Parts: sequence; structure tokens; C-alpha cells
Amino acid sequence: MVDVVSATRAVNEIHDGMTIMIGGFLGIGEPLGLIDALAHRGVSDLTLIACVGAYPGGSGFGVGKLARGRQISRLITSHIGTDPELVRQYIGGEIDVEFNPMGTWIERIRCGGGGLGGVLTRTGLGTEIAEGRRRIEVEGQTYLLYPPLKADFALIKAHRADSLGNLQYRGTALNANPVMAMAAERVIAEVDEIVEVGSIPPNQVGTPQIFVDTLVTGNSPETRKQTYTDLWVGSGRLR
Repeated sequence: MVDVVSATRAVNEIHDGMTIMIGGFLGIGEPLGLIDALAHRGVSDLTLIACVGAYPGGSGFGVGKLARGRQISRLITSHIGTDPELVRQYIGGEIDVEFNPMGTWIERIRCGGGGLGGVLTRTGLGTEIAEGRRRIEVEGQTYLLYPPLKADFALIKAHRADSLGNLQYRGTALNANPVMAMAAERVIAEVDEIVEVGSIPPNQVGTPQIFVDTLVTGNSPETRKQTYTDLWVGSGRLR
């Protein structure tokens, strides 16, 4: 049986200076309750591995709460332009940002979980992204080498879990969450509900329980939908 605890208790073992992966994309498929608990805990000097910044960024929504709290010292990501606070800190030299092409970023995490030595890709050759990267020749072609990405903790979001910790995903939560679950020392999964063993068909298990350490029950899909609606209407981006 996997531990089932509150979001506050789940993040108690996350300390200053750790490397954290957070799944999702612009709030969708993000473990919002775990992010809130981590922001409230106030840990700092975090290395955050997340696909993009928050959007709407000015609201301090999702991973944007960690940016507003200045809890991130290094960010490994693909894009921050949707979060004005992250952009301000980056331009001001308050945060170190390593930009990766999005496909390269996710493959680096996949390598971390699979025990591979890194990603070889031609994406980024001839651009600023290639500066400082090792180049390797393969069959007459030049590739950039990106090392694998791993973390102390992965905070991920799934639709359902059974009481053993097997996870089922839905929609865009499939983007990075299953891959991150394999690339961290400890995995905390926020889910909509916890069901009996056997309720999730075996072919719909996106992450087997062996990768999951802790479960947290988050808000219902209906509550999240209202949260997103209020956020976007309040930001003036949705009428």
C-alpha cells in the first residue's frame, strides 16, 4: 500500500537546494495542490524542472507561485515568456534559466528515468542553444549532446490511482507526468480520486505503483474547471 497523506505533509521532506520536477503545461495537468503546499512551505534555492512558466503568469498561478515567492534559483525549461515575473527575474540575473527545445527537454527526462547517457539531437545546431554543448559525430552528422535530467522529487498529476499506487492519466496530463515518475528519487502524485485495486484496467495504467511513493487527493475536476474559468476571466483573457 502506498502512503496517502495531505499535500502539506507530502512536501515536508522537500528542503532547500533540492531538484524538483513538476508535471503539466500552463496549469493543465499540474499538481496544483502540491504546488500550493510547496509555495506555503517556503523552501528556497530550488532547481525546478518544468516545461513552461505559468499562464496567465501575472496571477501567480501554478508554478508561477514558486516564481513569485523567489523559491527557484535555477530553472530548466522550454519557455518562460508567459510569466512576467520569471522574465523579470531572468533579465535581472536573479534566476539561472537553462532553455531547451521542448522535445529535447522531455527526452532528457526520459533518459534520466531509463538510465541512458543523454540525448543526441541536431535541434539547436547553429543557434545560441548550442553554445557550450558537447558535439558528437555520428555517421558523418554532428549532434548536440544533452545529459539526462533527474530529480530528488517529482510532483505529478494523474486522474485516478488505486490503493496500491497505480496511476491512470487523462488528457494532456500525459504530457510529462508519466516520464517524470521514472526520473526522480521520490514521486508524489496528486489525483482526483483513489479507487479500489482492479478499478483501473491494466492497459490504462500509465504509471505502475512501483514508481509511486505518496498519494495526495486533489480538487475535483469540477472545482479545477471553475478555478481555471475564474482565473482566465479575471485576467481578461476569456470573456
